[in-house]
Amino acid sequence: MFAVIETGGKQYRVAQGQVLKVELLDGAVGDTLTFDHVLMVGAGAEVKIGRPYVEGATVTAELRALGRHPKIRIVKFRRRKHHQKQMGHRQHYAEIAITGIGAP
Repeated sequence: MFAVIETGGKQYRVAQGQVLKVELLDGAVGDTLTFDHVLMVGAGAEVKIGRPYVEGATVTAELRALGRHPKIRIVKFRRRKHHQKQMGHRQHYAEIAITGIGAP
């Protein structure tokens, strides 16, 4: 069984037991999260597609860790203008483990 959920402005295809990194979520490590923005639920050949969400479908997950991705270097450079600017960015993430998919 799989589901497509929406969190942090992005869509993820998830299955039970899967571990993934998503945008930062509120909560402490070890908390149980419930995602109710389920766009699609499928089991074999049977697929339910929501308009926009599947009514009564939920996905539960355990919050495993909170962290930050590796630093990304941003360099802005204008040739022949004596202009150079360097910046860095580290995006926050939440690591979750999918524990269950509830379909109506």
